[in-house]
Parts: sequence; C-alpha cells; structure tokens
Amino acid sequence: MQWQTFDVGVEDKVALVRFNRADKANALNQTMWQELQSVMEWADAEPAVRAVVLAGHGKHFCSGIDLSMLMGIQGAIANECEGRQREKLRRLILQLQDNVSSLERCRKPVVAAIHGACLGGGLDIALAADFRFAAADAVFGVREVDIGMVADVGTLQRLPGVVGQGVAREMALTGRDVAAEEALRIGLVNRLLPDADGVLAAAMASAALIASKSPLAVRGSKEMLNYARDHSVADSLNHVATWNAAMLLSEDIQKAAMASMTRQTVVFRD
Repeated sequence: MQWQTFDVGVEDKVALVRFNRADKANALNQTMWQELQSVMEWADAEPAVRAVVLAGHGKHFCSGIDLSMLMGIQGAIANECEGRQREKLRRLILQLQDNVSSLERCRKPVVAAIHGACLGGGLDIALAADFRFAAADAVFGVREVDIGMVADVGTLQRLPGVVGQGVAREMALTGRDVAAEEALRIGLVNRLLPDADGVLAAAMASAALIASKSPLAVRGSKEMLNYARDHSVADSLNHVATWNAAMLLSEDIQKAAMASMTRQTVVFRD
C-alpha cells in the first residue's frame, strides 16, 4: 500500500513507519490524521508485521496539528443550524481521537522513536505508542493551552498514567517545553540516545527483539496491559484467565519449551 504522508517499509518483521512531511516539520494535516489510522490498521492486519517503529523524516518527530487545518475547521463544520454545527465539530474531534487510538488498537507493539519536536498532536500520538525512546534533541510539550484550547485527542487521558498526575498537570497547564533529559527522568521516555540515527537504531533493535518472540504471546500481552490499565485488578485477572484458557494450547509454548531444552533458536509462525 502507498500513503501520501507516511513512508512505510518492512524489514525482518518490523514495520518502519515515518511521518513524511519534513518540509512542514511533520505537522498533522487532515490527510496525515486519516493515514495514521490507515497505516496502523494495515500493520495490525499484515501477518508479516510483528512490531512497528514510528519515527519522523527530517528534523522533527511531529510538531503537532497543521495550523492551516486548525484554521479551516470553522469552514469544515459550517451549518445554518448551530446545533448541527456543534454536532459536526464533536464528530470531528471523535474522529481525530480514533485516529490516535489506532496505535493502541494495533495488536502489534508500537515503539515511538522521537527526535526534535514532539508537540501537541505529536505528543498525543507518541503517548498512544507502547513505549518511547528519545534523541538528545527531543522536546516535548502540551501546546494546546497556548492556543486557547483544551487538549482533546488523548494527552490529558494518557499522560498522567505515564508521568503521574502532578507532572502531567504542570505540563498541561503551563505548556512549557520538556527537554529529553527531563523526559527520561520523569518516565515519559524509556531511553535517551545521542541523536536521531541512534534513537532509530535503538527502536528498531527493540522492535526486532519483540518480533523474535511468540506473536500470540506479544499480542496477548499488549491486550492484557491495555485492559489492566482501564480495569480493576480483579477484572484484569479474570480477563487474562479467559485469554490463557484458550492460548495456552498454542504451538508457540511447545516450540519455546523445546528450543529452551535444545538451546536452539525458536522460529514462530506469523
């Protein structure tokens, strides 16, 4: 498949997905929002893909929503009836949320490799990834407050679970920049690398390690982690029991056990 705003390739079971509007600092126009979901749905359905690395071409990961798209929203929702106009705006917001949530719905783990700016909508997207690595020049920020709006595409819902309530509230209410070293310290990113090449290499290596594991176990682990985040311990334990009641009979467990005993490298089917 071909996309206008993303560069996509697959190597050794890992899909490298890169924002491809470098001349616009990878700002999110309407096509990019829609294609983000399309790419993630493709990765989810493609058996040859076991993990995804999300990165950006050019100097930045993603600088947020394209201001021309933001300025055009009024025209896009125009209607003589104010009630219908507001309904269209709500549906637009829900659609953008759905675009971002496609990273979570993708059964294959998504690793964000971040360099340069990761602001506004870019941070929304990075937070929907399973985990994040950053280059030394990475800068993070909840910028919506600076343009007079409430962040509405996922940051306020996901950020507290990553960095804690206090840090999340400070970031959201001040809009200040968070540099890479601080991002590592507060747990916003897992690793800090020297530059864009280094962070991409580290993310690809981590994704390759994921891709070498049992696909059923990886997909199940991601589902259980997402479920546990949003449910009680009791509900989550019940859910994983139901999952493993089906999945513990897979051939992957037998292959892994045999490979361990014979000290051979195990190869799982997609």
